[in-house]
Amino acid sequence: MLAVLSWILFGLIVGVIAKLLMPGRDPGGFVITILLGIAGAVLGGFIGRLIGLYGPGRGAGFIMSLLGAIVILALYRALVRRRAV
Repeated sequence: MLAVLSWILFGLIVGVIAKLLMPGRDPGGFVITILLGIAGAVLGGFIGRLIGLYGPGRGAGFIMSLLGAIVILALYRALVRRRAV
């Protein structure tokens, strides 16, 4: 249970920082920010393991998580913008 709460807190922090680094209107709220941050951490960990930065079973570092969240936020904006047009 504590691990899940730490993932949510880490995702919140990463998601908020990713939104601050990518100014503009976002179609999501607080929950979407957390989900994008968590997904960014997962994506960053996956990419980090692919390029050899992290071993199996290790979580992503902050920078890789942030980069992953920015990529996911950009994709989310593009998809929602395309759907709205």
